[in-house]
Amino acid sequence: MKWCRFQTGQRVSYGLVEDDKSAESAVVIEVDGSPFAEHRITATRHSLGRIKLLPPIIPRVLYAAGPNYRGHLEGMAKRRGEPPRYPARPEPKLRSVNAIIGTDDDIVVPKECAGAVQPEGQLAVVIGKTARNVSREDALDYVVGYSIGNDISQRDWQRSDRTLFRAKNCDTFKPFGPWIATDLDPAKFRIIVRHNGTVWEDFSSGDQIWDTPTWIHEMSKTATLHPGDVLWMGTQGADGDMVPGDVIEVEISSIGVLRNRVVAQT
Repeated sequence: MKWCRFQTGQRVSYGLVEDDKSAESAVVIEVDGSPFAEHRITATRHSLGRIKLLPPIIPRVLYAAGPNYRGHLEGMAKRRGEPPRYPARPEPKLRSVNAIIGTDDDIVVPKECAGAVQPEGQLAVVIGKTARNVSREDALDYVVGYSIGNDISQRDWQRSDRTLFRAKNCDTFKPFGPWIATDLDPAKFRIIVRHNGTVWEDFSSGDQIWDTPTWIHEMSKTATLHPGDVLWMGTQGADGDMVPGDVIEVEISSIGVLRNRVVAQT
């Protein structure tokens, strides 16, 4: 099942996506309600090509696993000219929900930065039930489904600033979508990042340092997770620069493709 959130005219609704092989053939069935509560599937159907896909949800809280792949740690260390340092335990970061945009929305490069930003294609885990002190064995019972995130970063600011506020949380720096796919194994996704059609990264969610059940278990020991919270699971590489005019795609098997264009702030 694939849950989307979409707009027709001034109306915003949830829907279920059927036959998403192409925008021409795909159909969205309107749903009265949400993935997190009782809902009713209506008889209203829309062509995917005739609606505006929005971020599948606006997360209550957006967490980021950060360095959760050895390849990313090693690539970023190489950029800095120092040896990699591997974390001893899962330590989530926070990202601004105000920076979220949907698929096909523009990533806007701020005037104040050097003019290039970098992508981080990531698996997004969507919490569906209140979770506190959850065992690793039961952790996936609290997940409603999976989506795609792109944790856009500005590396100059990341190096120079005391916090990641500018480097990670500018408006439009958090593409998210196109929908939430349910009933999947988070250890078996293939994740591909394409820059202007060229593959920059091709890796497996099974290569994570800590997997989804471990993250939920560890986080829920400290803080209650709520329906609508989202955790982005990290990326493998340390990708190159994106500049205005570029197109970035993140594809995850069995989920879909998150596609965004890079533009300059006017």
